[in-house]
Formats: sequence, C-alpha cells, structure tokens
Amino acid sequence: MRFVEEFRDPAAARALVAEATALAAGEQVKFMEVCGGHTHTIYRFGIEHLLPENIELVHGPGCPVCVIPMGRVDDAIAVAQTEGVLFTSFGDMMRVPGSTGSLLEAKAKGADVRFVYSPLDALRLAKEHPDREVVFFAVGFETTAPSTALTLLRAEAEGVRNFSVFCNHVTIVPPIKAILDSPDLRLDGFIGPGHVSTVVGQRPYRFVAEEYRKPVVTAGFEPLDILQAVVMLLRQRAEGRCCVENQYTRCVREEGNPRALAVMAEVFELRPFFEWRGLGFIAQSALALNERFAPFDAERRFAVPAVRVADPKACQCGEVLKGVLKPWQCKVFGTACTPETPIGTCMVSSEGACAAYYHFGRLHRQMATEVGAGAPVPA
Repeated sequence: MRFVEEFRDPAAARALVAEATALAAGEQVKFMEVCGGHTHTIYRFGIEHLLPENIELVHGPGCPVCVIPMGRVDDAIAVAQTEGVLFTSFGDMMRVPGSTGSLLEAKAKGADVRFVYSPLDALRLAKEHPDREVVFFAVGFETTAPSTALTLLRAEAEGVRNFSVFCNHVTIVPPIKAILDSPDLRLDGFIGPGHVSTVVGQRPYRFVAEEYRKPVVTAGFEPLDILQAVVMLLRQRAEGRCCVENQYTRCVREEGNPRALAVMAEVFELRPFFEWRGLGFIAQSALALNERFAPFDAERRFAVPAVRVADPKACQCGEVLKGVLKPWQCKVFGTACTPETPIGTCMVSSEGACAAYYHFGRLHRQMATEVGAGAPVPA
C-alpha cells in the first residue's frame, strides 16, 4: 500500500458498486461484517447507501469491548478497588458500564486506575512501583492476545512478581459458529475480520464454507476493501462456489502469524466456557492463563465476585451484536444512550456498532433520503 487515497478512489468505488449491483440483480442478499472496524468504515463512508437496497450489510460480534458482559466489568472494578492495587486498562474499557458504574467512576471515587497503551506499559508501572500490585485488564481477540502473552513472558523472565493480568481475551471462531447456529438470523456470507486474520490466518474459517455453505472473504478496512469483498462474495454466489478468500492480501497470509500463535499457545489455554454479551455462554471461546503462569493470574490472586449480571432491560446490545437489530432500532439509541452516557458497550468502543451509527449513521440516512429524492450521489 503506497497511499491511502488509492483505496478511496471514487471512480474505482463506482465501478465496484456497478459490478455488485449487476451480480446481485433480482436477489436479496445479506452479508455480515464480523469486525467493528469494518462497521465504522461502512458508515463513515456511506457504503451502505452506495450499494443497492437488495444488498444488506449487518454487523457481528467483532468488537472486543462490546462483547464483555457486565459481570466481568464488575469483577474488574472489584479488583481495582482492592487496597494496594494499581489497575491498568485500555481507554475504551474505562467507560464500559458495569452494574454499579464504570472503571472511570471507580477512579473518581479513589481507585488507582490508569490508562495504558499496551500491556508493556503496565509491566513498566509494576517495575516502577514494587510496593504495589499492578493489574492489567487484558481484552481483545487473537489480535491483542500475543502482546499480552509476550508481556507475561517478559515478566516471568525478569522476575516481576507484583504484576498480574485479568484475562478477558476471546477467540473469533466460536461466536461465528454461534451466530450460524442462531435461528433468528439468515446470512448469505461473511466479510471476515482483517485484524484477527493477520494472526490466525484463513484456515479457521474453512468450516463456515465447508459445513454451513457460506462464503467468507477476509477484507481490509478502506472503502475499496469493503466494496471489493462484497463483489468477491457475490461472484462466489454467481459462480456456484463457496470458499474462503483473501481480499486483504497485503496483510493477511493463509497460515497467519506462526510466531504470534506460538507465544499464545505457550501462555494461554482455552476456558471451558465464557459469557458473551448477547450470545450467552459459549464453549471454548476465551483464553485463560495456563498453570505455568498461574502466579500472574489476577483471578487467582484476588477475590472477584464472579456473578453473572443481566444487561439493562432498555439496552438491546445483544441483538445489535448478533446483527438482528440495527442500532437505531434500539429504543434508547441516541437518547438515553449516547457516547457520553452509554448504557451498553456498543456505544462505548471505537469499534462499536452503535458508536458508528451515532457518529456517522444519521448523516448517511439523511444522504440516502436526499439521493432517493433526486440529489446527486457524492463523488
């Protein structure tokens, strides 16, 4: 990739839209973009309204912040409020609401909660404060899990004993399978997650094509990436094929990143079950520290409530994460629930579907209305 502009070229976009329109003529198709980064590109650039109405894009559970249930947030707050603890977290998780508040509110009440940009920042704090217990709130799919694993390997090698990890890393394949098994959603294909695929590669998605007969195209995050992925999915349908293809060839390899997968295998093991917001408990869908790294496991080092907490009745994040509802169909979207006063996780994260709709969706719905009334399509 030389220039970003190459992936935002209006003429190329129009050509791809025309091809997609021709390939989908007379059919109603629905594709799910798994990654929240794709959702933001789609609504930031108005892709949903450039495509014909018979091609629908719905979003899936690919935002790592959005899928964390309220009970796990309560557990994190309980650890953060433990005497002597210095709790560290990525910025998005600071505002995610639990049943009694957020980490940001716990910080305001006196807990020592700090933003970090990587787990290595948390390890540095542990070395700078040997008299404190420093905990890192680890979240994310296989994209961020290798950085946590490498940090734990360094902590072990350097003998840093006042550092631990509250592990909430999740894996991408089980929730896709749960969605495919869901009776309330019909899908015709998947736009595969680009970031996760740089680590896991293409092989884990083969079951989608082989067992469920749904095509998958792993895509990048620029507008032309998304449009080309849609065209590739439609070509598969038109040609009677069903396979896993790679649009994001500049970053994703078939085998993924072997070194990253190796360090994950060295540090983590699969949990028997893990609760996902909106999807419930899914078997072997999350990672935990293995026995070798048990001394660095915050869940073993500190007392956590470990209580399942139901989502607020007004919040419909679960339906949004499964692609059953669009965010604007939620009763509290944009009124009681905003990025400043979030009720659900989807409004908090930079990859959340509700945040994407809130920041970009209203403008694009207005644009679609104007185009339907005869206004020119933006270049």
